[in-house]
Amino acid sequence: MLKNKLIYSSPIIILAVITIFSLTMIPSVSPSPKELPIALVNEDSGVSLPDQSQLNIGKQMIEKIQSQSMPGEVSPVKWISVDSLAEAQQGMEAKEYYAAFLIPKSFSENQFSLQTPAPTSPEIQLYINQGMNTLAATAAGQILDGIVNGINEGVRTQLLSTFSTADAKLTVDQATMMVEPIRKKVTNVNAIGTKSANGNAPVSLFQPIWMASIGGAVIVFFALQKSFLRGRKQKAAGISAVIGIGAILALLAGFFTTWFANSVIGLAIPSFSATALFISLAYFTYFLLVSAVLSWLGMKGIPIFVLTLFFGLPLLAMPKEFMSSFYQDWVNPWLPMRPMIDGLRDLLFFGKGFEWSHSVEVLTFIAIGSLLVLFTSVLKKDLRLPEQQQQHLG
Repeated sequence: MLKNKLIYSSPIIILAVITIFSLTMIPSVSPSPKELPIALVNEDSGVSLPDQSQLNIGKQMIEKIQSQSMPGEVSPVKWISVDSLAEAQQGMEAKEYYAAFLIPKSFSENQFSLQTPAPTSPEIQLYINQGMNTLAATAAGQILDGIVNGINEGVRTQLLSTFSTADAKLTVDQATMMVEPIRKKVTNVNAIGTKSANGNAPVSLFQPIWMASIGGAVIVFFALQKSFLRGRKQKAAGISAVIGIGAILALLAGFFTTWFANSVIGLAIPSFSATALFISLAYFTYFLLVSAVLSWLGMKGIPIFVLTLFFGLPLLAMPKEFMSSFYQDWVNPWLPMRPMIDGLRDLLFFGKGFEWSHSVEVLTFIAIGSLLVLFTSVLKKDLRLPEQQQQHLG
């Protein structure tokens, strides 16, 4: 046993395996937001002061928020000014903003009233786009909470200084307002609900489909290898059979997974048929992708998909704004599982149906490319034949 060279190479193999799989943890170690896009909306109409001048506190507040980013530094937030709440909501539906910060029309008027005996508390409205990504939406909510708290502290200090200078007595209403001069109203947009695995339902649904597509492709590949196929026509017929079997497996996987997730696990599925059909498309795409690689590399190609899963899985639940520039530019855009995750978010959280979208488009193009690679495998000269067939031809 000690004469076997494999024994002496085992430490190197073990260290290599540990190193490779430890690298998969890099994206999830202390992730922090970088330039999260958040919409800023100022609808404040301002207020006329006793000296006839105009005061727009909302405009001043927006300018102060935007000026907080230091030149040359990467800010955790990318503030984007929009003209109206409707425009901000449209952007959130298009998954352009993780949140929106709105200053209502009567903000200046209400804040000015805090110095009067009958104050009206001004309000800031926060819209959190939960369905876009739970991690980023939570971070955006915390950042906006901190901003509102800072504004409250500044307004409270200013009011106390004003009342102290005027030596005025506070009314009960004014004293109550001092605790929280500016109210905060939070609205969750595209809410994830309580039966969504904390917003991770898309990733949860992806994993079994990815593994099942690999398993199905390997089983069909072995069945094809054991078939007595001679010549390109028979090989093409065999590949056509693989595609047909893959389509049947895709429908079975799509509808069963959706039923199991909804009825057994308890995930909220707004549209059963749309979700089942989309998952079927995703399974069929990955089945063809794996089959295409197997047709040229054989079982040597399986580690590609295993490593893709291990390296890609930590990134799937993470918004790109939390990734390093390397993962954001060179890894995340090329993950074949990304369109399935994005498509499931549209279905589960944004009320979309099974329609032509960016996710469906990408999955379709991957499937078409895989089909082309699969059919070109009939041109291989070194056809892999079963031992019995090799003996027969020999």
